[in-house]
Amino acid sequence: MRISDLSRYTGVPVATIKFYLREGLVPPGRLTGRNQAQYGEAHRRRLLFIRAMTGIGQLELSTVMELLTAIEDDDLPLPGLYRTANRVVYPDLDKSKAVNDVTAERTEVDRLINELGWQVGDDVPGRNRLAHVLAALRELGCSHGTEFFHPYAQLAEQSADRELSLLPRDDMEVERAAAVARAVLLDAALAALRGMAQEHLVTQRFGRPADTSGAAPSTHGRSPTTDAPPANRTRHAGDPATGVPQQLPRRADRAS
Repeated sequence: MRISDLSRYTGVPVATIKFYLREGLVPPGRLTGRNQAQYGEAHRRRLLFIRAMTGIGQLELSTVMELLTAIEDDDLPLPGLYRTANRVVYPDLDKSKAVNDVTAERTEVDRLINELGWQVGDDVPGRNRLAHVLAALRELGCSHGTEFFHPYAQLAEQSADRELSLLPRDDMEVERAAAVARAVLLDAALAALRGMAQEHLVTQRFGRPADTSGAAPSTHGRSPTTDAPPANRTRHAGDPATGVPQQLPRRADRAS
């Protein structure tokens, strides 16, 4: 297919596709002329992956590039791929914006992980992130001990187990891009479900929220719902569905 067809089938503007080609996020097409190239299904899937990661996943293009590099590294085993994805998508906190001293909370998190029997590396960013969550909650006067998080941890383990059960037993047969996409997008789905469940229960317990939007009330007896807030991730600078991002340095043009 031509680049115009690729744009039509993916919803990504031609200018953005050309940008991705220049930056190496999308491999070049098969040259059919001086300024013409043909693209295939692999290009379509790559563009849809990038669009999902930068759109729903709200990741920067530089983060998506790191994910693609890990996905294409055949020497990186599946456990390493998941670890890399978790580190890239959920990097350690910026120390300038985090709580200063979380030594006590880190000890609590370590104890929680031991109680759960989880095999988690000492340098996994999630340990430090959870410790900062505990410290921030205490600073805000809504302190919770780690026992409060036991049900959350059990639900997290169940959801991760359900996700990984979709993978074939043989590491070599795993569709690596699909595995990473599932990990990122299911996290967004869980956040959305939790937000809707929260609104449902708040409405049940405290009554229907007042409509301040000026819109006409629903005629179907359904309570209004809102999307859950996005996961705590860095936003990308441009939307692949609307324009060319400005995050990455330019390289030499490739044929389009």
